[in-house]
Amino acid sequence: MKENWENCFAMVLKHEGGFVNHPKDPGGMTNLGVTRANWERYLNRDVTEAEMRALTPETVKPFYKTQYWDKIKGDQLPSGVDYAAYDLAVNSGTGRAAKYLQEIAGVTADGMIGPKSLEAIQSCNATEVADAICDMRLDFLKKLSTFETFGNGWTDRVVKVRAKSVSMADEA
Repeated sequence: MKENWENCFAMVLKHEGGFVNHPKDPGGMTNLGVTRANWERYLNRDVTEAEMRALTPETVKPFYKTQYWDKIKGDQLPSGVDYAAYDLAVNSGTGRAAKYLQEIAGVTADGMIGPKSLEAIQSCNATEVADAICDMRLDFLKKLSTFETFGNGWTDRVVKVRAKSVSMADEA
């Protein structure tokens, strides 16, 4: 839902944290959840470590809106589903988030959310969709080679996202 963007953005940033450059993280240098490679693509230029360290929530907000929220059609998703799908998109890609939504809604999972997908998603029970997204997400994460290193944090994040997204859906 359009009204949920600001809150969902803040919740994602809380999970993402600050600057990290973990040697086992395939994303490499990251700040506020934004990888250096993605930030460079977004800006269409190289960036320094100092620039990455200097990122602020207000600096990255337009990036998160256009690169994740808008691509999963967050403004048009039911409350709770928007947060579960958005957090998944940030963590594992917009294509995966779109495909999971489409699979749950029973439409062709092509990774592009259009009018048919939105109609199908909106006709589903939002609480069940949010819950199913989290189930699929955790199943995917457990299969990653880096789960041993990052799995506890990912699992905790999915548990918290599930609780909040289901609560949002139930309240709507």
